[in-house]
Amino acid sequence: MKTMMTAVLAGTALMAAAPAAAEENADGGSHIRAAVTAGTLGIGPELAVRFNDHLGVRGGAGFLGVSGTFESEDEEYDGKLRLKSYGAVVDVYPFGGAFRLSGGARINRNRVDVGLTPSGDVTIGDVDYTASEVGRISGRATANKFAPVLTFGWAGQNRQGFFIGTEFGVMFQGAYRLDTFRSTGTLKDDQNFKDALERERQSLQNDVDKVKVWPIAQLAIGWRF
Repeated sequence: MKTMMTAVLAGTALMAAAPAAAEENADGGSHIRAAVTAGTLGIGPELAVRFNDHLGVRGGAGFLGVSGTFESEDEEYDGKLRLKSYGAVVDVYPFGGAFRLSGGARINRNRVDVGLTPSGDVTIGDVDYTASEVGRISGRATANKFAPVLTFGWAGQNRQGFFIGTEFGVMFQGAYRLDTFRSTGTLKDDQNFKDALERERQSLQNDVDKVKVWPIAQLAIGWRF
């Protein structure tokens, strides 16, 4: 709730700044910008105010679901990446043109849902089990909810009209943590199986521990008022 209130207050401040910004001259002064962005943060809206040739602020959100498969210890898991994050950055235009450097943070709700439904015998935690004993294994991995962001990009000249922008950088979300790992099979309450399942969870965790930053590559299309 606290993070949500922070995001709402930030968005309210941004919207409050917009009418004042619009009163400035059409070129070289303050402009409001509305856009749709798409990329590794997902797809979503973006609202920005550029106060002058050198300084601005932006707020936006991204959402997307992507499904696929991956292998761990010779077993093929199905996975679904659910992108959901929102936040704000301060934009600095060091040369007064299109190039910008940005820093800020996002409330990070990204997660990965993983599952395994074997059709035959399967090895879990170095022990062989039948499909009925395992049932379906499912788990969820999440990263840090608060994630600092550093990016650079191009957003067009500081003037009214249609624009295309790009952004590249990183979100420091930390490694994904696979906190939940459950089975629906006949051995789901067996302690030896639970121990094997924990070893399997740790094996998956080791696969994702090496990645601690999320790459940012976004394309924005919109209008500067």
